[in-house]
Parts: sequence; structure tokens; C-alpha cells
Amino acid sequence: MKKLLFYFVLCINIQFANAQGPAIDKERLLEFYQDQRYAEAAQYLQQIYGTGSSDVKVLGQLAYCHLMSGHLPEAAFYYQKIDSIQPGTLSVYFNLANIYSKRGNYVQTRNYLEKVIQIDSMNFNALKQLPNFIDSLALRMVYLKKANLIRPTDADVAADLADGYRKQKMAAQAYQVLQIAIAADTGNFVLQQQLLPIANELKKYQEVVTIGTRLLRNDQDPNVLKDVGIAYFNLKKYDQSLPLFSAIEKMAKQNETILYYMALCYRELKDYEMSTKYAVKTIDEGISPNTAFYYLFLGNIHEMKGQNNSAAAAYKKGLTFGQDRQLYYRLGLLNDLKFSKKSAAIGYYRLYLKSKPDAVKEKEQINYTQARIAALSNK
Repeated sequence: MKKLLFYFVLCINIQFANAQGPAIDKERLLEFYQDQRYAEAAQYLQQIYGTGSSDVKVLGQLAYCHLMSGHLPEAAFYYQKIDSIQPGTLSVYFNLANIYSKRGNYVQTRNYLEKVIQIDSMNFNALKQLPNFIDSLALRMVYLKKANLIRPTDADVAADLADGYRKQKMAAQAYQVLQIAIAADTGNFVLQQQLLPIANELKKYQEVVTIGTRLLRNDQDPNVLKDVGIAYFNLKKYDQSLPLFSAIEKMAKQNETILYYMALCYRELKDYEMSTKYAVKTIDEGISPNTAFYYLFLGNIHEMKGQNNSAAAAYKKGLTFGQDRQLYYRLGLLNDLKFSKKSAAIGYYRLYLKSKPDAVKEKEQINYTQARIAALSNK
């Protein structure tokens, strides 16, 4: 490390020895760099050279010191000044891309990475980074394919390219990309985990079991448990599949798919009681807790349009997804004021009160409901 620092400082001294302008105190500058006091180094250099220097070497050191000290706008200023004097420098474009990325300006980040590729169309680092700042999957894939062609063993590029292939429903290509990268780094668990669902799609179930079992010795990841569980299920080894899905449920990481596979496993194992239980759980999991509210919202829209029958149908549909006191209240109002169905209105009003509405927040609704029940009951 000390040798690298010495070499770096030596290079700086050579640059400044060749730079135009006043002499600098090299020992003082060396001390700043050795102690990583880049902000003080930048301040010192600016005191000597000011901000109007046109010497690229001076500007480069000012830009670097500001970048290392976290003064990103100042660093960008000096790198852009270098570009105006000496355009087409790849390191300048990379540094500007890095600066704008840190500042969240991804349009400019992409702009500078594209400038690198315009100069060097096979620049691996630019091809690797650029897809992160592009929305179009098709265009991202163009750059990722080029980067992967240059360096097929790079894990990050392989992972991103495989993900893109999978989104394009090209599982075989995704599998091949990951296989090459994994062969170069057999200990890369991230790539192996990414391979599992793709291998399942390609019906390579035994491979999923082999790789997944090895991964589970390292970490009981829910996604790995799911992939291995699915592989065992497709191999008709339901007694080995079920414990993996159960482990996910114990972690409270289950979803509709996991519960459905559990229901299927119990059915194949002829445990119909448990299969029924998990079929019901699957249905419950597939229903959003907000579904009743969405039907309330839909019913309100129908009412505003004067479509009272459609509003009532929406409210009743909402009740099939769970009891909701506002649905009861709206149905009470419709039957009372629009349909003149006294008994139905009273029934819904009572259900509203029975659902224990908030005595403070819904005071007006409660009072109105009680008054309408009394009035309708006396008719």
C-alpha cells in the first residue's frame, strides 16, 4: 500500500513539475495525500493556481482532490473544464458519470457513459454500467450482450443478462449464460441461486435439487426452499417437497403459490383434511385485505353516476371479501333512500351498528343510523 501511495505521489510530483504556473511545496502536498486530507489539498492547490488555470494536469489534480473529499459539484466543474480543453478523455467521462450517478442525475450519467462507448465501442466497464441507467429492456440487452461477449465470466454482467433473458421468456439462453459464469466461479452462491428458478423452468429438476440442497447448507433462504420444493414436487417426491414449503410458512414468508403447493402435496399424500385446510389458506392469501374497500370505492362511483343498482351490486360483492361497516352503511342508505326497502335498510343499518363503529370518528353516522332505524320501525 505504501509503495502504491509513493508511486501515486511521485506521479503527481512529475505532473506538477511539468505543469505551467508557480511552484508548489511538494512536501506539504505529499503530506496531504499521505494523510488523505484531500479537501485541504484541493484548497492548497486552488490558493496557488486559482480556478482559472487551463493546465490539464493541474485541473486533473484539483478535480481528483475534490472528488476524493466528496465535493462533487467542484469535481464535476474541473472535469468538465478538462473536457472543454481536451475532449474525448475516457477517464474524465468515467469520473463525470460516477459523479452524476452519486448525485442521482442518471440522464447525465448515461450521457457520459455513452460518450465512452462512442469513442471505444467495446469498452467493457461502460458496457457493464450503462444498462443500469436505461429503461428499455431491449436496449439494456444490447449492451449486456456486448459486455458478456467480452467477458463471459463476469458475475454481475452474467446475472443482469440472465435476468433480462428470463424477462424475455428465453430461459435456455439465461441458463447458458449463468452456467458459463458459474463454471468460472463455482463458489458463487448468488449465481447458483439465480440459476434455480430458470433450471426449474427448463425441467432440470434433479439439478435444482442438487444445487439447492448445497445452498441450503449455507443459508435457509426462502427462495431456495421454494425452488427446491417445486423441483421435488415435479419429481413426485411430495414427502420431501412438503417440509420445504412448511419451513417457509414457519418463517412467515409464505404466499399464495407456497400455500397452493402445500395443498397439492397434501392431496397427493392423500391427507385430504390438510389439503382442504391449505386450499382455504390459498384462497385467503390470494384475496387482498383491501378488496372490500375497493368495492366500496367502486360502489361510490356508481352512486355518483346515478347507477344505484350497480352500486348495490358492488357493495354486496365487497361483503363477500369480508365484513366492512361502511359497506353495511352504504347499503342501508341505498335501500332506505333509493329503493324504499324498509326491512332491508333496517337490517343493514343494524349490521353497521353491530360492527362497532368508532364512537368519536363516526358519531354523525351512528346518530343518523339510530334515528333512521327508529323512524323506519315506526312506519
